[in-house]
Amino acid sequence: MIHIYCGDGKGKTTAALGLIARHVGAGGRAVLAQFLKSSPTGELASLEKLGVTVYRNDLPHGFFPSMTDETKAAVAALHNATLSTVTRLARENACTLLVLDELCAAYSLGLIDRSAVLSLLDDHGSAELVLTGRDPAPELLERADYITEMKLVKHPYEKGVKARKGIEY
Repeated sequence: MIHIYCGDGKGKTTAALGLIARHVGAGGRAVLAQFLKSSPTGELASLEKLGVTVYRNDLPHGFFPSMTDETKAAVAALHNATLSTVTRLARENACTLLVLDELCAAYSLGLIDRSAVLSLLDDHGSAELVLTGRDPAPELLERADYITEMKLVKHPYEKGVKARKGIEY
């Protein structure tokens, strides 16, 4: 089955991480692939303790609007390499849960091979897939079995509160 956690609210990655904890606790094998994230975050230490395999690209790149064409190409190449690796793991049944964090955004921004993403969604072995990110494309939504939208109602950032370690990252 395929899950999508999307929307403009906080909690997409957090929900996916909660599912990883539940899945591993029930004896499953989880893999997390993070796209468009390069800064260290608090969940990485926890996932390591749970035995979760994590793939992320540590190339510092900033936000998409500030990326040069050269940086976009480098980020896309790293994303495609990660996607190739985790696709193989899913198809070989090396994991039972594959979380593709911020894949929806990488897909929408053209920073990943769209045909390779669709191929994975259409053939992912017996692995459960979770995609997160804002503005998922219609072809991603069509393939999903679960779609959960996080809606922003209120956020401390609106009052100038900066992201807090252990809460937002």
